[in-house]
Amino acid sequence: MNGTPRLRSAFPSTPQTAQTNRYRGTPNGTPSMGPNVATPLRELPKQQTRPDTSAPIIPFDVIDAPSQRLFVFSFYAVLFAYRLYDFYTLTVDDVESTWLFMKWFAIDGVFLFGLPVMRIPWLEWGPYTVVAIFLVHAVFDGMLMFRIGIPFGALFLAILKIFSDSELAIAERKVSTGKILNSASLILGKQIINILPEGSALLNPKREPFCLNAAIHQIDIPIQINQTKPILIELLRIDLDTMQNETITISASTSRKLMKAARKSQKTVDPASPLILRYPVKKTGVYVLQKVVDETKLEVQPRTSSVVVVTCPLALVKPTGNNRCRGELSNVALEVQGTPPLRIKYRTTVNGVPREASEFQSLQPEDFVSPLTKQTSNALIRNGNDDVSWAQSHRITVPLNETLGSSGKWTYSIEEVQDAVGNIVSYINPDDEEKPKARLAELQQSFDVHERPTIALRGCDSEHPLQAAKGQMTLLPVQYGSTGKTSITNSPHTIEYLFTPEDALHPNGGHSATAELKTDVMNGIHQQPKIMEPGLYTLHSVSTKFCKGEVLEPASCVLENPPEPDLTLVSVDIVDKCAGNPIGLRVRLDLVGSPPFVVHYSQHKKGQGQPRTHYERVATFSGQLELTPPEAGHYTYTFYEISDSVYTDGKSLKSKNLVLEQDVKPSASAHFIDSKPRKEACIDEPISFSVRLQGEGPWTLDYELVHAGKRTKHTVKDIEDDEYTIRTEKLKNGGEYTLSLVSVIDRLGCKEFLKEDAKVIVRHERPKAYFGQIEGKRDVRTLEGKPVQLPLRLTGTGPWILDYNNIDLPNGLEQKRIYKANSWLETKSEGTYELLSVRDSICPGSIDDKSNQFVVSWISRPEIKIPETSTIVFEKGRYIKDAVCEGDEDSFDVTLTGTAPYEITYEQHHKAKQGGKTISLRQKDLKAAVGVASIRTETFKAGFYEYIFSQLADYNYDHDPKKHKPITVQQIVNPRPDAHFASPGKTYSYCSREADGEEVIPVIFEGVAPFYLEIEIKHHGTSKPETVPFPNIHSKHYDLRIPHRLLHLGHSNIAIRKVRDARGCQRKPPPTAQRVQISVHDAPTVTPLEDRSNFCVGERLSFALSGSMPFTVFYTFNDRKQKANSPGTTFRRLAELPGDFTITGLRDSASDCLASISLTKTIHPIPTVRLSRGLESRVDIHEGGEAELLFEFSGTPPFEFTYTRSTNAKKGKRSQVLETRTEVSYEETMRIRASEEGTYEVISIKDRWCSFAKPDAGTGKGQKLLTY
Repeated sequence: MNGTPRLRSAFPSTPQTAQTNRYRGTPNGTPSMGPNVATPLRELPKQQTRPDTSAPIIPFDVIDAPSQRLFVFSFYAVLFAYRLYDFYTLTVDDVESTWLFMKWFAIDGVFLFGLPVMRIPWLEWGPYTVVAIFLVHAVFDGMLMFRIGIPFGALFLAILKIFSDSELAIAERKVSTGKILNSASLILGKQIINILPEGSALLNPKREPFCLNAAIHQIDIPIQINQTKPILIELLRIDLDTMQNETITISASTSRKLMKAARKSQKTVDPASPLILRYPVKKTGVYVLQKVVDETKLEVQPRTSSVVVVTCPLALVKPTGNNRCRGELSNVALEVQGTPPLRIKYRTTVNGVPREASEFQSLQPEDFVSPLTKQTSNALIRNGNDDVSWAQSHRITVPLNETLGSSGKWTYSIEEVQDAVGNIVSYINPDDEEKPKARLAELQQSFDVHERPTIALRGCDSEHPLQAAKGQMTLLPVQYGSTGKTSITNSPHTIEYLFTPEDALHPNGGHSATAELKTDVMNGIHQQPKIMEPGLYTLHSVSTKFCKGEVLEPASCVLENPPEPDLTLVSVDIVDKCAGNPIGLRVRLDLVGSPPFVVHYSQHKKGQGQPRTHYERVATFSGQLELTPPEAGHYTYTFYEISDSVYTDGKSLKSKNLVLEQDVKPSASAHFIDSKPRKEACIDEPISFSVRLQGEGPWTLDYELVHAGKRTKHTVKDIEDDEYTIRTEKLKNGGEYTLSLVSVIDRLGCKEFLKEDAKVIVRHERPKAYFGQIEGKRDVRTLEGKPVQLPLRLTGTGPWILDYNNIDLPNGLEQKRIYKANSWLETKSEGTYELLSVRDSICPGSIDDKSNQFVVSWISRPEIKIPETSTIVFEKGRYIKDAVCEGDEDSFDVTLTGTAPYEITYEQHHKAKQGGKTISLRQKDLKAAVGVASIRTETFKAGFYEYIFSQLADYNYDHDPKKHKPITVQQIVNPRPDAHFASPGKTYSYCSREADGEEVIPVIFEGVAPFYLEIEIKHHGTSKPETVPFPNIHSKHYDLRIPHRLLHLGHSNIAIRKVRDARGCQRKPPPTAQRVQISVHDAPTVTPLEDRSNFCVGERLSFALSGSMPFTVFYTFNDRKQKANSPGTTFRRLAELPGDFTITGLRDSASDCLASISLTKTIHPIPTVRLSRGLESRVDIHEGGEAELLFEFSGTPPFEFTYTRSTNAKKGKRSQVLETRTEVSYEETMRIRASEEGTYEVISIKDRWCSFAKPDAGTGKGQKLLTY
């Protein structure tokens, strides 16, 4: 034993039980997410310990021991009830009995042998005990499942004893068994030996990290004390900055306050458990536990340990600019402050999408060495002379440079920082008040990464110069872009370009040395630089508000000023060859400029109003214009403006006075007024065209009508009006006709030949309409109400107007416009549809008489019918089905017409009687693949049933309540008769010989008389029962008499096998139905259940009685005669006093004979033992000391006794047996020396005849129950 011996006031030694921290806690006991709690300091290597095999499978902090025992008892009660249910429902069958016995044999084995594995206190039986209990259950299962006689009276008494502690003794009076069997006076005394414990103290047992900062001004450092009450604690503090030592003294009063607070916060109630004292400190430094003195004025040897309290770690992002360009470096710096080596964790977020977190570890200054990386002991500091400068706070800068490969919002944010001690500051949830936190602006740095602009020229390069009018502003065709997918629209563009005038260009076409650099700022991508001077323009650079861009090719463009457009006219008269009169002018146009040109001129006829303006497009530098007005008169032509591709605004020509005049007399001519004369006509109809005539009237017009290679000439003379209508005769033949204007002669006799033609298409036939076919016929069957499309065939030119009629309807005449030659008529009505007339867009037509009708008919809806048979008839609107018995199989057929498959829905109404209230309503669905379906009737319960077929559907039709009429089928289900014993379970007694006045078994019937009854008699010990019929029973109450020839000596079971009533319905009760027993008796006998003759006080004398219950037993005890009544087959009495017990006679209830018997048993007293003269004594010894144990006995030597040494009882914790010893004494006293700590007590005593053990003896872990 190491250390200094302690006084009795010291705490006992603490059991070394492993405890697991469920979470890291702060000094105030709350879970920490801040710097005070993080990863603990490195654990020292510990010696591997063996696992605690005595721990329960289900820990007590999940379910305590009493609850586990309650659950086991409840589960056992459920199994026992299930076992009795199997016994109750057991039929007389050897196979079933064997199966049930094997079933419960297995269940009991699994339960009983598996229970000790759970290691539940008080249920940790030894293997021999489990085997014994299992064998008892196996015997009990055999007696139940093979129906071996079970002493119900004894079982009842046993159950009664659970609730009552008294039973009959030999003196025929109630005696408490607890007072005899559990008498506290038999084993008295207890001796407790205490060995004074050693105390200890430890600073920061869980090696928690601690830190202080501006938010955390104070922390509580833990001091663990074990088996001691300190009155003085000294702590050594080493300052981190000055390296000065400071001694902190915790006085007795402060220690008592800390212990009181520790006990209040401690969850366990065991006073021997270690206490955690939490002492507040407000300064950083290294704290060492230097000295501890307990209340015995002795110094407790503290374990070497220390606590380092540092400044909490801090991290921030150094501020930089808010804008970057794509492709640049991020140029971000993180600053970390704390005790190195440090770890920082940060995350980059791009456009709201966070990337995987990154971290830097082992951040420390150069040439820095920390003992935290090399620690191999429990304490960092062993005395006040050690250097602790390594724990000082350092500031370290971490640069971050990565290429910005994408545009958008970039954010660098700090998530966590950790120092070397283990303090962690997490910035993920900055709202947590328990954490030190930095300002949000210092925790992250955000900036925008912008795309770089690009620029190029579009539509202008060295081969395609830009042309503009002289003195006119134009736009430099700049096209904007960027390094991204789209142009930059949210920033102005600054464009720089070089300009060299046209006359100063280098001979090779490039810029001269005097080229001018110009700058324009474009506020949007739709703006372009404005230029006006001719010369060479080259893009030099482009930039936005944030980034400089790149110039792409083509980047150069030449601006030219072409000459202004101009016009020169040369005109010649156009003369009529016949009359010699001018009929117009032919003008030559000579142009200068950039083609194409547009020449604007006006035409004015003398005597008319405003002149009419015209323009002429000329694609080249010269053109020709013919001015031939249709009417005679004086005409003036003025050319007033010209424009080209560059000078689009036009140049006035009024200064050049380009005017032409002429007197026009046009020659005779004629033309159709329609610009495209073409018509269609019906056969046998005339056609007309309007013609306009020009020249001097009257006119003579020649025209021809050409058809099929034949020309028919016509001449019309003396036409005075300038408009004339040509009307042909009826065109008899179909095909194409051509109406040609041949010539016209005016007043002067000048004849002009004409070239205009008009086309006439004459239909070969009139339009026709008829019905098409569906599947080769003009007849269709469809579902009722479903739209059907009747095919139409039309000839001619659409659209058509069709008149038709449904001749089966009074108002069936309708008209419809048809747009396609192969169309249809849609209808929902059945009948015969007839086409009446048709007309296309040109002509009326005809109807084909052979195909002018179409018949539409409906497919018949499904129907349901019930065929009448000998068992079902139709009466008063419903079908009546013959009555059946309850539980019998019955059905009826239904026939279906329509298209399979069919879907039937019917309602099944169950009523107690006809006309009564519906008890239950069920709706059932039936699918039938053919036209006949069988409906199974419900006969499970008796009553009146109605089957209403409410819905019917087939392959074509869904159910329509308007079209379907429900069908009802009715049937009566008669209840089955029943018969039962008036007193089920009763045992009727009979003699082995027939006599008058024997008992009868009353039976009660239900049903309609007369009844037929059949019973079975099962004799004990036989496997096959006997069957006995009883016909023609006309009463519902019948006294059953068993023929004496069927009675066997012993017990027999009688059960009802079958019953039938006048309706023909019969019932076979289940094998589990209630039964009665009959007992045929002979003379009674008595047999001792134990062969031994010597008994002890508290034991029970048991005898088996054979005969008819109840019995009368005659006996003597200590020469005193007694008489007792035994209601069961077992006679048992408790031996309360020592003496001689003798049974002298026995009588049962079946006979009056008294059997003479002589059975003698001797009863001996129970031995007693006293330890420490029957008192509880306490002895405190030091390690190595001894104490004396004194045992005193009474009884018949020799004495054999067993005593145990257990752990001393503590508050809230059960005592555990440490060892068990057995000794033998031939004297009435015995002394034993003991030197080990514990509680010593006797658990059992045995003399020559009797033994006694405490009720809880042998329940210690690893101990066996003491048996004799």
